[in-house]
Amino acid sequence: MKLIKAPLAAIAALAICGGGMAAAQDTRLLIGSTSASSSQYGYFVALGQLINDKVPGVRASVAETGATMDNLRRMQRGQVHMGLVTTNIIEHAYNGTQEFEGNPQEAPLLWVYAPAPQNVVVRADAGITTLEDLSGKRFNPGIRGSATEATAEAVMAKLGVTPDYVRGSTTDVVDMIKDNRVLGYVKSGAGNRLDASSLDINTFTPVQVVSLTDAQVDTIKAEMKDISVVSIDDAGEDIAPYKTWAFALAVSATPEMDEQTAYEITKAAMEDTTVQRNALSSLANYDLSELTMEYGTVPLHPGAARYFTEKGFDIPEHMQPTTSQ
Repeated sequence: MKLIKAPLAAIAALAICGGGMAAAQDTRLLIGSTSASSSQYGYFVALGQLINDKVPGVRASVAETGATMDNLRRMQRGQVHMGLVTTNIIEHAYNGTQEFEGNPQEAPLLWVYAPAPQNVVVRADAGITTLEDLSGKRFNPGIRGSATEATAEAVMAKLGVTPDYVRGSTTDVVDMIKDNRVLGYVKSGAGNRLDASSLDINTFTPVQVVSLTDAQVDTIKAEMKDISVVSIDDAGEDIAPYKTWAFALAVSATPEMDEQTAYEITKAAMEDTTVQRNALSSLANYDLSELTMEYGTVPLHPGAARYFTEKGFDIPEHMQPTTSQ
């Protein structure tokens, strides 16, 4: 797959729309994101705007998708050039394990932008106080094709919890929770706060977050090395402190993205101090370069590695670019 050049036949149309001759010749780049109702979608819209403003010769647009698993499949098929991934699922893809057993996939890392606590959000009137209470209950593990869905199902299976899973988009599931057709869902937090969709539910009917027990924490730490356990004390008003599993959110690209393009995009993202933070306020708490070095689980794209090396970072061995890129 190659980045797509706008056809010459489109020059006149773009000029009429104000794009002009230069815009018609730009490299076109499609970014896979997630559900438009997620806080993370706004981040990728902002990223697309940042690329358009700061990376010469590249015009980016954002596609609403099913998040990590869907984005990886689309990258493999050449349908998107880069997109949202999570550090655990991309590690599975690179090593050909779990969901990717026998079918490894390279999607070199550009950067990590946020830790992602996975919140088990339920209606406060549902009578759910432990994960075990979810067994047999109508519950959504995350939007179809997302890392949230895959990881939630793996955690529940490991802990012996057997909900009656209900599938759907975030928008559909939010409506079903409001209507009491589904008791709750798993949703990535916005940093340590609840996601916008969870806050939306909470304005209609109070919600709570179900915490892992100490025994469940011990099981996850011992048997699920690709995720972490975090303690959240300030998720939102009237939300009690809880413990849950987490991974990190990242941006990955296809191996076919050329080194210079990856370098320029990574540079723009790492040196931006306003656009991304305006879209996702929790980013103000993090240095994205340091997050990348701390949470990265797979090799960097050579262009991203060049940027981090120039900035003096000691790239861990497992994140060194592979020779096949």
